[in-house]
Amino acid sequence: MRIIAGSFKGKKILEPKDTTTRPLKDLAKESIFNIIKHSNKFKIDLSSANILDLFSGVGSFGIECLSRGARNVIFIENYLGVLPILKKNLSNLNLKDNYQIIESDIYKDNTLVNLNKKFDIIFLDPPFKDKNLFNLVSKLINFKILGENGIIILHRHKNEREILPKHFKVIKEKKYGISKIFFISDLN
Repeated sequence: MRIIAGSFKGKKILEPKDTTTRPLKDLAKESIFNIIKHSNKFKIDLSSANILDLFSGVGSFGIECLSRGARNVIFIENYLGVLPILKKNLSNLNLKDNYQIIESDIYKDNTLVNLNKKFDIIFLDPPFKDKNLFNLVSKLINFKILGENGIIILHRHKNEREILPKHFKVIKEKKYGISKIFFISDLN
């Protein structure tokens, strides 16, 4: 797995040795960034964007954002089997102050409350077996951390049927192999 574009283009991203973590595949990642750049359904300027990467894993999505010039990325991950790899991947970039790793369970209330920031993109890549997404997306709304024109990008198994809070709209959906990507906006 490699960084696709930007200042770190071609740099290798270390992957986990276990099968518990499912890194975002390069094809899906490249497609996501093409949609972000070229979509007429939303406007995100990555160079001034604040990104929240939930269930970060090895950091593939957030690192790609940093490579493409994102202002800031917050990685939230609590799986001890992958945290050292995430940290190593970020330290290999020699960045100083435009990212933060929060080692916390995203389902604990204080994790989102303490962010005190609005995000242009919130990327959700939970384990496919995770069935708590309705509650998590509701929390994102309750804590008001999605920016005014922000989007949520959700990576799920292609056979899962997600139920989202009523004031969310799926603005784009794409399938890649066994997974699908949803681009979601808040209608409020």
